[in-house]
Amino acid sequence: MKLVPLIELTRGGTLECQHFGAVAVVNTRGKLLAHAGDAHWLTFSRSTLKALQSLPFMEAGGPQQLGYTTRQVAMLCASHNGEDSHVAQTQDMLDKAGLTYKALRCGCHVPSIFAQLETSPPPGYTYDERHNNCSGKHAGFLGYCVQHGLSLDDYIDPHHPLQQAIRRDVARATRMDPNEFRMGIDGCSAPNYALPLANLAQGYARLASGARDSEFGESFAALSDAMTAHPDMVSGTGRNDLAFMQAGRGDWVTKVGADGVQVVGSKSRGEALAIKIIDANKPALFAATVEVLDQLGWMDDAQREALKPWRAQAIVNARGLLVGERRPAFTLQAA
Repeated sequence: MKLVPLIELTRGGTLECQHFGAVAVVNTRGKLLAHAGDAHWLTFSRSTLKALQSLPFMEAGGPQQLGYTTRQVAMLCASHNGEDSHVAQTQDMLDKAGLTYKALRCGCHVPSIFAQLETSPPPGYTYDERHNNCSGKHAGFLGYCVQHGLSLDDYIDPHHPLQQAIRRDVARATRMDPNEFRMGIDGCSAPNYALPLANLAQGYARLASGARDSEFGESFAALSDAMTAHPDMVSGTGRNDLAFMQAGRGDWVTKVGADGVQVVGSKSRGEALAIKIIDANKPALFAATVEVLDQLGWMDDAQREALKPWRAQAIVNARGLLVGERRPAFTLQAA
């Protein structure tokens, strides 16, 4: 495993911090185009996996059968803020399956919107599993189970037919043997898989290629188009995925995952990048992702300006004084 400095911080012109990681840039065929550090570094995919986890449901025609809107297809891929719009979509997805929020097995946490706004829920505010950032994915899980007459209480068990179907289709999408997967349990209690960065990137290159994919074309087109049409459903107010997909003008299919992983696929290029920051530092992750996009030549001046805040280049103190700089420390290497 070779990790390289991706982002460094200075204070008073002197190096103070470094954030190590790796980057893989891959096309739909799995050809490595560029990298920094170990392109085959094994890393948990976390929430970047959500679009691929929805493949069994998509392939079985679940959204059409239950009458999902494109916003609700986007919610299958979401790590949302738990804003009113997200809760309403989740509730409608559950209604269409004839279920209540009590069927969700994702657990309950304070809606992410409050952390985003750096505030606390107001007195008397109540929340439940629908506010969980993964509730859209779990509503889709339940939809698949209802569609196929499967048990509901244990749908997150790795041995459940749903989870076995997900394991199969994630392996197909990333060109891996499912027996090679390293499994862990994600924050929402569903199984998650560790993948080499290059394979994760290939999955997103194929997702972004949409209908051109010979195996999952219809499903990939529906998922990627829903994500780029409704990035507010995929994330929410002030969030990275919203900003990146807006900047991408319908071309970039992006998803961030917990603990320092992010993937961006380009529809027009049939390529994707996957990046991991080993210490999970979010400002470093976002700054490095913008730098990769820039080095790849995917951005014009307007896009550079739109994503400038995500570089977070200037480091200021509580008085607003410029005290340091956050800057890229890598150059992509051609494969």
